[in-house]
Amino acid sequence: MNWVDYANDIDLFEVFNKDVKPMSKSEKYRAVRVLIDYFSKEGIWNTKNLPDTYDARRNMLRGILNAYPPNEIDPVNLELLEKLLITESKEKNTINVYDIPEVEKNISIFNGDITTIKSDAIVNAANSRLLGCMQPHHMCIDNSVHSAAGPRLRQDCNIIIEKQNHLEYTGCAKITRGYCLPSKYVIHTVGPIVSSVGPTKEQEKQLSSCYNSCLNIVKDIDDIKSIVFCCISTGVFGYPKEEAAKIAVKTVKKWMQDNSEKELKVVFNVYKDSDEEIYKQILLK
Repeated sequence: MNWVDYANDIDLFEVFNKDVKPMSKSEKYRAVRVLIDYFSKEGIWNTKNLPDTYDARRNMLRGILNAYPPNEIDPVNLELLEKLLITESKEKNTINVYDIPEVEKNISIFNGDITTIKSDAIVNAANSRLLGCMQPHHMCIDNSVHSAAGPRLRQDCNIIIEKQNHLEYTGCAKITRGYCLPSKYVIHTVGPIVSSVGPTKEQEKQLSSCYNSCLNIVKDIDDIKSIVFCCISTGVFGYPKEEAAKIAVKTVKKWMQDNSEKELKVVFNVYKDSDEEIYKQILLK
């Protein structure tokens, strides 16, 4: 299913207003308490004994939202949550994608949190349901992206899955708005799950297809001129990091050569110095 088939269903090109007045400390404290009460009504979390500190309560709210299904949300509580998330986003050290130094023409590496990058699009390593990890406090990029974007991201992904009437295929991708993230869009792609024996030739093709699928989406969307790739499949999906990086760089560079008419900056996002070194060595060969 092409993005044009579901764009209207999720209001893909409707502007999401992030121009809100940041919350004060006391407003955030109250908001977290109200939101815990509201979202815990689904029985996902035992909230009888609330932690004493704000940070502990905020962490509890994150866990609740990690597992919260793609249900309709009361507009007042949704607005309150999104105001909190936008406030938190503005409090982070956000970096503009064009301030990230290039390793070579139009290609950069960023070592840090992908949810702090202000870009036209970021890529999320999703599972086949596209609904996020849904494991409370699991430290994966899928959880991080959904946590920072807010629940409308999950709702949109659910609409897409219901419309296409099947789980997302490995190597394919779908696009949604980024909502409370600094980035305008999120592209969700499903990478191959690799066993201990290592990737097969088919899985190599699937991983390459993830990158091509994301790039083919942005090709036809004029207001996307930058994209940030996470390290697809290298976390719990088990793809060896160096082999995955080689496929990522090779695929992206070939696509950029074949589509030189598209103005696009590409960033490879990593979380460790060792991963950054892998990409540098590959790009600078």
